[in-house]
Order: sequence, then structure tokens, then C-alpha cells
Amino acid sequence: MAYAPEKIQAVRGAFVYERLPLPVAAAKHEVSFSAAQSWKRKALQNGDDWDRARSAALMAAGGLGDMTNQIIENFAMLFQSVMDEIKDGNYDGLKKAQAIALLSDSYIKVMKAAGGANPKIAKLSIAMEVLSELAAFIKSDYPDDLERFAHILEPFGARVSEVFG
Repeated sequence: MAYAPEKIQAVRGAFVYERLPLPVAAAKHEVSFSAAQSWKRKALQNGDDWDRARSAALMAAGGLGDMTNQIIENFAMLFQSVMDEIKDGNYDGLKKAQAIALLSDSYIKVMKAAGGANPKIAKLSIAMEVLSELAAFIKSDYPDDLERFAHILEPFGARVSEVFG
């Protein structure tokens, strides 16, 4: 089905300026997600990178600090979603601890990258790195305590975010 250029621009605008996820932008303008993906891909081939335009629009609207905060906020929502899955999923203690360790490593990398733009985030990044090192230490030297540590780490991680973030 062929769409009017205005429809494509409307989806692009919702994605770029309203920062809606592509499936939501497509639904908002009553087009299929696959059509929106196709338009985005074709635009990229023609030199219009919707993701880059989205980042530029975010920076123009609020500066680099706001963009960094938005990235961290998005990552934090994903982090929490995965933590909920780990907590509620069918994992034994060791698998939970391993999943938390991998997730913490990703969190640390995001926070380090963001910390270059924000000293407060840099402090939180260091705190999270220390927690990750503690998790690795417990895993290697005190494996019997790993499940208990994983149980304590989740609420303590929120406290670390409050104190350092």
C-alpha cells in the first residue's frame, strides 16, 4: 500500500520530535510497524538517519545534559524491567546472581559513559562499579552466600541510587 509523503513525515515527526518508540509512532498515525520500519530504513539509505535526527532534536531541545538524563532514564526503565523478570522469573540463586552481575556490568558501562557529562552520575557509576566488584568477589570466594547477596542487592541498589544519584 502506498502512503502519502505527509503520512511518512508524520510518523517520522512522532519518532524524532515526540520521541515515541517506532511501533507507537506508527500506531499513532494508523500505519503498520513494518511500514514504518521500511520508511526508516529507506530514509537511512537516502541519508536521513531518523535516530541521529532524534538525538539532535533532543540535544537542541534541552542540551547534552538533558539527553544524557533521558538515556539514563530509558536504561533505568529497561534495567528495572529486567530486574523484575529476574526476581519473578524461574531462576535459581546462582542464575539470578549471574544475571544481576551481567546487568550490573551493563549499568556500570552506561553510567561511566554518562558520567563524563555529569559529576553526580560519575559518583553513582563508581558506587555501582564497587557493587559489581563485590558481587564478583562473593561469587568467586563465597558462592554459598551468592543467593542471599542477590536478595539484598536489589533494595540496596535503589538506596545507592538515592544517595549517589
